[in-house]
Amino acid sequence: MTLALCALSHSPLFGINDPGAATMEEVRATLDQLRSFVRDFDPELALVFGPDHFNGVFYDMMPAFCIASGAVSVGDWGTVPGPLSVDRDAARGLVRAALDAGIDVAQSEQLQVDHGITQPLEFLFGKDSPQAVVPVFINAVGLPLGPMRRVRLLGEALGHELISSGKRVLIIGSGGLSHDPPVPRLNDAPPDVVARLINGRNPSEEARAARQRRVIDAGKAHAAGDTTYRAINPEFDQLVLDTLASGELSKMDDWANDWIEEAGGHSGHEIRAWLAAFAALSTAGSYRVTTRAYWPVEEWMTGFAMVSAISE
Repeated sequence: MTLALCALSHSPLFGINDPGAATMEEVRATLDQLRSFVRDFDPELALVFGPDHFNGVFYDMMPAFCIASGAVSVGDWGTVPGPLSVDRDAARGLVRAALDAGIDVAQSEQLQVDHGITQPLEFLFGKDSPQAVVPVFINAVGLPLGPMRRVRLLGEALGHELISSGKRVLIIGSGGLSHDPPVPRLNDAPPDVVARLINGRNPSEEARAARQRRVIDAGKAHAAGDTTYRAINPEFDQLVLDTLASGELSKMDDWANDWIEEAGGHSGHEIRAWLAAFAALSTAGSYRVTTRAYWPVEEWMTGFAMVSAISE
């Protein structure tokens, strides 16, 4: 077995807004299961697909996909700032494989990544882990977005390259399922926010703290019944999980972006990272889901899920 998968939600509000003792106990117990799964697999490389939330990637250059041959954590929401242990040779090989497969990808020698990449790595490996990684940015908030089919084909192209490497590779998909947090959108943002969406790198501590406070307050209001943002949609979330578990990933090719947003919220597009991860795993043949857990966590404003899978 050379490929294994962990797909899991991230949330900036994890550990901040309290979803209740019972939910937190179940989430932590499932995280322990995933960590045990990872330890048993003992990966030589971790490939992580994840989004950004206008913390590292902006409209001054918004790629659909970007493979990092070097990456730096911005350190938002309590994640560790600084360089990640990126396997440059593996990353460059993945870039070539994607391009050879007809998938246009960007490459970055210093990709700035936020909690969408770093939180799942810290969940699974701990903080300051030396684990070799390759981060792959999947655009999920910088509209317009391409079709889901291209996401699947990207995952397959990278999966074939991973198999040819002969290494034990843990594939990670990072994203919320249905959720609609206060992420601004370019078309209806005021001028000062538009400027930040175009290039908001390296904000002041005061600006970052103010932005994070807005998210915390929105999560608390949402849990109290505020309807400013769309509700979590467990039916949509179970459809996503069922489709990924079935292995019939091409069914998602026809999932229109407008429908995903209507059913899953403005940030429901983060399911793209899950699709890419499962598509990469599928290149090793049929697979079996070994862990599947889900919670609609209003305090975190997201359908929160964790899945592990192995090739059969």
